[in-house]
This record gives sequence, structure tokens and C-alpha cells, in this order.
Amino acid sequence: MNAFKKNDDFNERLSTAAKARQAALEKFRARPRPDDAAVAEKQAARLATSQAREARKAAREVETARLQAEADRHAAEETARKAAAEVEQAAQEVTLEAERKAARDARYAARKARQR
Repeated sequence: MNAFKKNDDFNERLSTAAKARQAALEKFRARPRPDDAAVAEKQAARLATSQAREARKAAREVETARLQAEADRHAAEETARKAAAEVEQAAQEVTLEAERKAARDARYAARKARQR
């Protein structure tokens, strides 16, 4: 049930743990400082990438707004065209109805004239 190697004793485990802590500390100390040139270069690259991403996002939003405005304009033109066609249709029907009424009135007047 012993999880450690059979030959490991307490002192060996202590020294192994100390070596591991020391290695972690050295790794921590070996990392570049914030004022290091490589860190500044990476940060500048990240900033440039972020700005480029934001610029692309803004360009997409502008393009989307332009397409939406164009679609709205086309829809308005189509609605106006349909309304104009309906008005023209209504005007033709009114004119046709007036012509029919005039013809009916003329027939009525002719019939009355014949009866007299």
C-alpha cells in the first residue's frame, strides 16, 4: 500500500521536494521581466493584432449597415413602385367606370329621346 518506491526513505523524499521547489523558483526567476524587450515586442504585437481585429470588426459593421441601408432603399423603392402601380390601376378603373357611366347615360338619353 506504500505509494513510494521501496528504497525511498523520508530524507530522499524531502530532498526531492526541495529540488522541485528550487526548480520551480528558478523557472519563475528565468522568465522575462515586464521591461524586457521581448515582452514589450510581444505586447506590441498583441496590441497591433487587437487593433487590426477591431478595425476589421468596424469595417464589417459599416458594410452591414451599408447593405441594410441599400436593402431598405430597395424595399422603399419597391413599395413606392407598387403604390404607384396601384394608384395607376385605380385611376384606370375610375376612368373606365366614368366611360361606362357616360355610355350608359348616353344610351339612357337616347332611349328617352326615342320615347318622346
